[in-house]
Amino acid sequence: MNKSPDKMKAVVLQRFGGPEELRLKQIAAPKIGPEDVLIRLAYAGVGEWDAFERQGGYAEMLGLKPKFPYILGSEGSGTVVARGEKVLNVNLGDLVYAPGFLNPKGGFYAEYVAVESPYVSRIPDGLTKQEAAVISGAGITALRGLEDVLKLQPSESVMIFGASGGVGHMAVQLAKSLGARVFAIASGEDGVAMVKKLGCDAVVNGRGGGYHFDGNEICPRWLRRWSVHRSRRGRESCNRLYSGRWTRRLSLWDTP
Repeated sequence: MNKSPDKMKAVVLQRFGGPEELRLKQIAAPKIGPEDVLIRLAYAGVGEWDAFERQGGYAEMLGLKPKFPYILGSEGSGTVVARGEKVLNVNLGDLVYAPGFLNPKGGFYAEYVAVESPYVSRIPDGLTKQEAAVISGAGITALRGLEDVLKLQPSESVMIFGASGGVGHMAVQLAKSLGARVFAIASGEDGVAMVKKLGCDAVVNGRGGGYHFDGNEICPRWLRRWSVHRSRRGRESCNRLYSGRWTRRLSLWDTP
């Protein structure tokens, strides 16, 4: 039934401040426009950036004039319960996930959220609602770093710092899917073990000071073959990958 509820429960702010300002209230549910999707939320993602938003940091930094009650939450997952007449990418009853950073119609700490349809996607097979609820923020950040900042190309090499963190482990997988060779700096032996499972070409533990690796682990096969025939000079060229001359670097220091 393509009908929006009148009321909903939400965790709201009446003013910016500490966590004590959060209150569970019944408020008006968001109204959808012709290109909006209304989602009945199953899970809301909680990010470390939420605290900055709760304190009014983004409002001050971006010169925003927020309206209260204010709802935090920039990502989540749930079920489509209503959609605008121009929405074609999802149907009523679909399980979906979406980002909505600084959404003018309210965030995801609520029973319902209205999101513009281009940002709403069906949850693919193999991904749970819990996982889908928290994949957008970290995933988009990682993808923008790889595509928009580094402009990473297939067969290039990329060094990812903080590879076992939230954004970092997404960047590892996205870089591999883009066809790159990935060298990862992870945090702790448990982080190294996790990142190895993601298909890294090479990974080291960056916790506790210095680290080193053999450039041949990530060196292109043609350069490894060349280094065998050219001896020391070729091996040095291979290890220059570590210095960054031939390796793009993406720092994602979100590890503990």
